[in-house]
Amino acid sequence: MTVGLITKTDTNPFFVKMKEGAEAAAKAKGAKLLTAAGKFDGDNASQVTAIENMVAAGAKGILITPSDTKAIVPAVQKARAKGVLVIALDTPTDPQSAVDALFATDNFTAGVLIGKYAKAVLGSTPAKIATLDLSPGVTVGVLRHNGFLSGFGAAGVDASATSPVSAPSVVCSQDTQGDQAKGQTAMENCLQKAPDINLLYTINEPAALGAYTALKAAGKEKNVLIVSVDGGCTGVQAVRDGKIAATSQQYPLKMAEQGVNAVVTYAASGTKASGYTDTGVTLVTAKAADGVDSKDVDFGLANCWG
Repeated sequence: MTVGLITKTDTNPFFVKMKEGAEAAAKAKGAKLLTAAGKFDGDNASQVTAIENMVAAGAKGILITPSDTKAIVPAVQKARAKGVLVIALDTPTDPQSAVDALFATDNFTAGVLIGKYAKAVLGSTPAKIATLDLSPGVTVGVLRHNGFLSGFGAAGVDASATSPVSAPSVVCSQDTQGDQAKGQTAMENCLQKAPDINLLYTINEPAALGAYTALKAAGKEKNVLIVSVDGGCTGVQAVRDGKIAATSQQYPLKMAEQGVNAVVTYAASGTKASGYTDTGVTLVTAKAADGVDSKDVDFGLANCWG
């Protein structure tokens, strides 16, 4: 029985961990795992080709983290029409109903958690916010961004919004594709535009660490509260080191494991997974804030992407 896994890239540690989870689950279930990835974050063409190749190879189910959440839909629909179970991991398609099921972090909640944390830390201090986002039109980026501004109380928005919102306190927004080098460049640009930024939201920890490099070079690393999402081992260590104040930890290994198990169940019984399965999110910080549930760094390192 063959299962396919298609990730956005094969270099991002998040997707490396996801692949590890899928490999372990497939081995445990006696399934064959086919893997593929985009050449870069946003590479829809490679993901479409991977779907076609996996269908041709007889995959019973395909797990995918879509790079372009809208453009991938026709290829997904063709696969499903041929009886292949298609499950999105981490990132919802647009619309979410384009796939049979979604196993993912509640990305809006992940944003809300770090927004609430940032508000609790800053208190009555006027916020001058920079947001280092993902790429235009990608659902996971929209959900985290809007969740952060909602949790902070800067914008009245909920998870149904399909585009990123702004607020008067947001003085700079830049896209980074979740890349560390692009995060550094984006932060440099934001500091030129608004040198007195005191709160930074980033789509993920690589972008946060790139931004920290820019802040340190400008001598401002102690003046800016950085909050992020992912909870990878490197990111949690950065929390311990004081580079990132807090992060919302998600669990890609669990997403992949549950996805493989769902395909195996479908192959055995014909029962399809459906709807949304929340794979959990936890706020991790070295300095707890009153009124905000969190776990410490030891927990974060013990569970990073598990």
